[in-house]
Amino acid sequence: MKYKVAIFDFDGTLADTFPFIMSILDYLADTYHVDRINPDDVPQLRKLPIPQLMDYLNFPRWKLALVGRNVRKLMLRNINQISLFDGIDAVLKDLAELGITLVLVSSNSYDNVVKVLGEQNADYFSHFECGVSLFGKNGRYKKVLRKFGVDPSEVISIGDEIRDLEASRKVNIPFGAVSWGYTDPEVFETRSPNHIFRSTGEITALLAGS
Repeated sequence: MKYKVAIFDFDGTLADTFPFIMSILDYLADTYHVDRINPDDVPQLRKLPIPQLMDYLNFPRWKLALVGRNVRKLMLRNINQISLFDGIDAVLKDLAELGITLVLVSSNSYDNVVKVLGEQNADYFSHFECGVSLFGKNGRYKKVLRKFGVDPSEVISIGDEIRDLEASRKVNIPFGAVSWGYTDPEVFETRSPNHIFRSTGEITALLAGS
């Protein structure tokens, strides 16, 4: 088996958090005194890396941490609005039964993550790295490599954002992009990830046969 460890992102990869984020955008814009997002612009914004997105919105980088904390608190209060994507339960169960070590690396909080996953799904994971800074995933990936004593080639990172791809490349970990998350899948096709998953079942098929 090629991949011994699978590192999953949470928001937009395992959990469908995008509708909730969209529902609080105006509140966040007004609270932090930034421009509201025109819903008609969202398809184009989903093609931009985070730094370009922030420039487009004239969003000060120093406000990122403040906004992130508030979003996590709001999500916890409304956690019943968040659910896993269809098929994720089966993927996690199948990969765990295959003996693949599952790790979760996310900017979201541990409390939010485990509440959405549920006890059974959370138990499939051997390690959690939560509360990661927006551009700090590569450091956490290095930590995972050290903890499990694996070569980067034996690990796959699975996520839905350009920053996930970039963080993986910084530590030479193969990356699998999911097509159902935040980033427009056409963007990934131009950036040559190691894999593009069009359905949750394709994750299991690849890792079972790798």
